[in-house]
Amino acid sequence: MPPITDREKCDGCQGEGEPLCEQVCPGDLMRLGEDKKGFCIMARDCWDCMSCIKACPKGALETRIPYQIGYRDAKLVPMMGTDNITWTCVDLNGKTDRFQFTTRSTDGGAGMDDEW
Repeated sequence: MPPITDREKCDGCQGEGEPLCEQVCPGDLMRLGEDKKGFCIMARDCWDCMSCIKACPKGALETRIPYQIGYRDAKLVPMMGTDNITWTCVDLNGKTDRFQFTTRSTDGGAGMDDEW
């Protein structure tokens, strides 16, 4: 699912020459609208990689889980840390769960594959 922009939170990365969502999108699909808020220009072409959502410093982007997976009101929101990512999962009843995963190795290059 393409990202949904919270227009109250998005400031268009005012301190950047190009907003972070544009910089990180591998499909070159994110742009600033006339209102200076980020949006996906071609929702059907979105790869669902969540790069823009993870990179947004304001937490202004989120994805809605498709109804086949979680129903209309469910959502999945990532929060990037330096060495981890925390996923907040909200189900259709509003129940919230959080999961944290290490994203960077501190042991000289061994990754997740070495831990499994």
